[in-house]
Amino acid sequence: MAATELRGVVGPGPAAIAAPGGGGTGPPVVGSGGGRGDSAPGSGAAPGTVATASASGPGPGAGAVAAAGPAPAPPPGGSGGSGGSVAGGSGSAREGWLFKWTNYIKGYQRRWFVLSNGLLSYYRSKAEMRHTCRGTINLATANITVEDSCNFIISNGGAQTYHLKASSEVERQRWVTALELAKAKAVKMLAESDESGDEESVSQTDKTELQNTLRTLSSKVEDLSTCNDLIAKHGTALQRSLSELESLRLPAESNEKIKQVNERATLFRITSNAMINACRDFLTLAQTHSKKWQKSLQYERDQRIRLEETLEQLAKQHNHLERAFRGATVLPAHPSGSAGPGKDQCCSGKGDMSDEDDENEFFDAPEIITMPENLGHKRTGSNISGASSDISLDEQYKHQLEETKKEKRTKIPYKPNYSLNLWSIMKNCIGKELSKIPMPVNFNEPLSMLQRLTEDLEYHELLDRAAKCENSLEQLCYVAAFTVSSYSTTVSRTSKPFNPLLGETFELDRLEENGFRSICEQVSHHPPAAAHHAESKNGWTLRQEIKITSKFRGKYLSIMPLGTIHCIFKETGHHYTWKKVTTTVHNIIVGKLWIDQSGEIDIINHKTGDKCNLKFVPYSYFSRDVARKVTGEVTDPSGKVHFILLGTWDEKMDCFKVQPVAGENGGDARQRSCEAEESRVMLWKRNPLPKNAEYMYYFSELALTLNAWEAGTAPTDSRLRPDQRLMENGRWDEANAEKQRLEEKQRLSRKKREAEAVKATEDGTPYDPYKALWFKREKDPITKELTHTYRGGYWECKEKQEWTACPDIF
Repeated sequence: MAATELRGVVGPGPAAIAAPGGGGTGPPVVGSGGGRGDSAPGSGAAPGTVATASASGPGPGAGAVAAAGPAPAPPPGGSGGSGGSVAGGSGSAREGWLFKWTNYIKGYQRRWFVLSNGLLSYYRSKAEMRHTCRGTINLATANITVEDSCNFIISNGGAQTYHLKASSEVERQRWVTALELAKAKAVKMLAESDESGDEESVSQTDKTELQNTLRTLSSKVEDLSTCNDLIAKHGTALQRSLSELESLRLPAESNEKIKQVNERATLFRITSNAMINACRDFLTLAQTHSKKWQKSLQYERDQRIRLEETLEQLAKQHNHLERAFRGATVLPAHPSGSAGPGKDQCCSGKGDMSDEDDENEFFDAPEIITMPENLGHKRTGSNISGASSDISLDEQYKHQLEETKKEKRTKIPYKPNYSLNLWSIMKNCIGKELSKIPMPVNFNEPLSMLQRLTEDLEYHELLDRAAKCENSLEQLCYVAAFTVSSYSTTVSRTSKPFNPLLGETFELDRLEENGFRSICEQVSHHPPAAAHHAESKNGWTLRQEIKITSKFRGKYLSIMPLGTIHCIFKETGHHYTWKKVTTTVHNIIVGKLWIDQSGEIDIINHKTGDKCNLKFVPYSYFSRDVARKVTGEVTDPSGKVHFILLGTWDEKMDCFKVQPVAGENGGDARQRSCEAEESRVMLWKRNPLPKNAEYMYYFSELALTLNAWEAGTAPTDSRLRPDQRLMENGRWDEANAEKQRLEEKQRLSRKKREAEAVKATEDGTPYDPYKALWFKREKDPITKELTHTYRGGYWECKEKQEWTACPDIF
């Protein structure tokens, strides 16, 4: 099979740091999606500055370097930077030169921009339009922001951001006006592209549109050919008539007039011939390009079909090999004492396939692998323990509700033993954004993304201890341990949470038991973004806005959280910020699913300048190092290391104090105190999973309580989401039907808002876009990012049970 390149949208870049020269600040560099852009992932930042984690990349300080090949340098003084013009006949709303920020080495570079059909594309030169597009951004989902007299920004929420500069304020205003008009028209086009993710129907639509266009083009060319014949025929007749007039004996004045008319007829014939030649060239060009279009389209379609067939064949071959291996191995499915579902997920990637569940098969298989008989319970058809198999799910759930009124629940209905028919779904998802693909609940766990975000607080006691620290560097160690602890719940959680509906909320009130309470809200749907605010009476506040971007790459799934997390301690005023690393789900096509975290995290104390750099080491089959390793260094503003952190993100984190010792030349040398066990302090250790957690989605003790029904919550709370509740109770078919209903209801609400926005734009009336209920969007004074912060009022409304402002989303 011919090698096929599967390209996703990748755009890492640094946060805003001082740009070299000019005394100004350089914008963040975010690579364009799906194209060969000006910048590519790199490393490093400007000297003497602190770069936070990249917008969508794996680690902090991820910079950008220029792509291979020379780029045109901007003219002196910035002259000639824009020169935008309205294109005629090309279908472009506007095209011209603009300066685009590329990276901190080259700064702004001159690029040729073309605005057409709601898409803004750019090229290195005008001649490059024929063969290479460097990047394209869809204005339907983009925000256009004016920075100053000549600069403006176009962003679609983090994955793509263009920092542009025009040659003058007038030129900038012309571009912004054209972009706003194009965006208003593109919003209408967006309604046609729903979240179905059905590439086959889209491909068929594109094919039909192309055929209709070619058919119309051929018809117009035939009309031109007919006009060509008529012009030639009438022109010849006119010339003949004029020649006959000249042969007649007429007065001198008439001859002069006839001669003048004859000259004009000659000019008309020359012009007509030029037009005919242009039409002939147009016909040849159109026919040539139509063949290229058809050939290119057919090639891409054939390549995709071959790729699907190859991957499907690979999955089936793997299944046959595995079954042959199982048949040849004289061992029970899971002998007592062996590592079953709870074994090391990374080790499963080393070839041990004997414990692979049928849940992870990505192909159509009529057989269902029987469950072992010697486990602590026996599964029945409804997947409830044999002692309670005669109790309906509804009765069991009602019984659990009565228990939750007294104490926190410690179990949920066991996961049904449904075989997953994944290949038929995943084969059409390669390279797509996972949040835009309608997935059945078979892929999910009975928690929403808002509840998963709240799970970050499972080890809140680390922040309680940090609040009591008098030394800022020691406090930073506990904050770092808290950061790592948020990943411990992901080690076996291979199912995805429910995508929250716009306006959905989740509260966690643990003020009496643990001294904190938390509120989350889904503040954006495309791109999906959730805002979170938690406050504790022990003296700390945690807030964050997380946008989840994900891409299915064929063999693995990359999940890249975007957004900054803030932790503020009230008594000392220490303000810490950091970003999350990239999560990767491996063995999507074949093999046992396993999770890995990779990248770097920079935790910065903005009051003192202290910094902690954490490195999440990616798993390697050939490495002798411990799996899921995390290392870190805590430094003061001068860069001196005071503490070394060492551990794993799924088990524990230790801290070692660094003490200077005399060097060979009499100076101070840093002692690696990880060798000195007397300075070792265990900062954090993971809590053990509940009994039978492998049958309850590997939920922790906190996760088991998150979806338990509670009285008095907002009507938008995730606990009240019907499809999620049905799935938790094991009624997956009903949950899938309910999920489709909720998504269609949300889709209709979105189309209604878009129609109102278009109407307001056309009428020139002010339009108030969607605003979150409990959070407000504002510029963060520390990071200078636009983010959603808690506006207050939720707990007061809960006390009064005043929920009239809540939208009807369920």
